[in-house]
Amino acid sequence: MGLEWLWYLLTGLGGILAGGIAGFFIARAWFKNYLKKNPPVNERMIREMMRQMGRTPSEKQVRQVLNSMNQVK
Repeated sequence: MGLEWLWYLLTGLGGILAGGIAGFFIARAWFKNYLKKNPPVNERMIREMMRQMGRTPSEKQVRQVLNSMNQVK
């Protein structure tokens, strides 16, 4: 009964450590999958979107849209 508490302590700390490591890798895989399905918006996407709407955007307009989208985040 003397060293029983030490076994419980080490088992608990090992479980917490293993859970943290597993959680990190699961979250990392989930985030990579999310970014693959929903890529962040870039200048090329904005230009293409404006072209589809029938506009030829200037560099200034593209930058303004990109800045306004980045401020919302």
